[in-house]
Formats: sequence, C-alpha cells, structure tokens
Amino acid sequence: MARSKSSNRWLEEHVNDPFVKQAQVDGYRSRASYKLLEINKKDRLIHPNMVVVDLGSAPGGWSQVAAKLVGHKGRVIASDILPMDAIAGVDFIQGDFTENDVFESIMATLGGDPVDVVISDMAPNISGVTVADQAASMYLVELALDMASQVLKPKGSFLAKVFQGEGYDEYLKSVRAVFDKVVVRKPDSSRSRSREVYILGKGFKG
Repeated sequence: MARSKSSNRWLEEHVNDPFVKQAQVDGYRSRASYKLLEINKKDRLIHPNMVVVDLGSAPGGWSQVAAKLVGHKGRVIASDILPMDAIAGVDFIQGDFTENDVFESIMATLGGDPVDVVISDMAPNISGVTVADQAASMYLVELALDMASQVLKPKGSFLAKVFQGEGYDEYLKSVRAVFDKVVVRKPDSSRSRSREVYILGKGFKG
C-alpha cells in the first residue's frame, strides 16, 4: 500500500529530526526525553529522592529521565496501555488508564507513598477526525489531573501534554484552581507545527 503524502512527510521529518538523532546517541528511547529535560532545567520539577508517577510512559523516554533525576532513593511508577521494556528504578503497570483496575494497580504500587510529581505525556490513538481526537485527548488529561489531585502531596507538581483546541481553556482553568502557580511551556524539541503544549502546575493546594 502506497504511503500518503502526510506519512511520507512525517517519515522524512522523523529521519532528519536532530532530536531523534540525539536520542539515539544519548541512549534515550524517544525524542520526548528532551521535552522533559528542557522543562525540568527551566522549572526544576524533579529532584533526587522524589516519588514520580509517569502516565502514558511508553516507550519510556520520560521514565528514563525521571529515574535518573530521582536517583536510587527515589521512585518512578509508570503506566501505559502499550508495553514498555524494563527500566531500572521504574515500576511499570501496563493497562488502559481509563479503566479503574489500572488506577487501583497504580495506587497499590504506590503503597500509600505520597507523590511529589505526576507527569503525563498521554495521547489517544489518532483517528484523523479532529473533533473526536481532541475530545479523546482532553478526556485523558482530565483523568490525569483527577489522579494527580488524589495522589499528590501538598505543594506537589503536575505536568501534562495538552493539545490546544476545544476544551483547552476550560482545562487550563481547572489546573489553575488546584495549583498555586501554572505556566504553559512549548519546548524547543516540540515540533513547531504541533498543537501540543505542556501545562505545568506547581504548589498543589491539596
């Protein structure tokens, strides 16, 4: 089957992407690692000894970064509907985050440990229908915020990938309602034509 012009363009972009090439050199599983590294450098999000929950973690780019940042005395609990190869210092739970049993598995793995940071790079399977894809994306980030509100310790932080579009402004208001400081980041490693931005909330009100 012949590739579409859009898929050919994506493949060409991907092959020539400097962040893809750098990820291969640095041993990161995806170019997404650099988004978290850039945000963390600017906003000092993840520190040694922290407990971090990583939602939508496969193939593991963010979990790799988080595990290095928290060190051997910290914890990273990761979850994705897709499989993810093991990473030292990361507890991985495979399953659909929209299902309650996956949420319960994450809670059981935490074992009552208060969480310092929840990070979410979740995105739905893209159907190509913009309205449906945006709705599915907003549903996932709403679930991520709901979980963060249940597990974060007071003054904890939350970082989530959000696509600008229907529901974005309302979501931003929801994040501002539960965090003292909220900023929107667009890392250099995020493709300029992508509608994705990263909403960062610090100082969870509890």
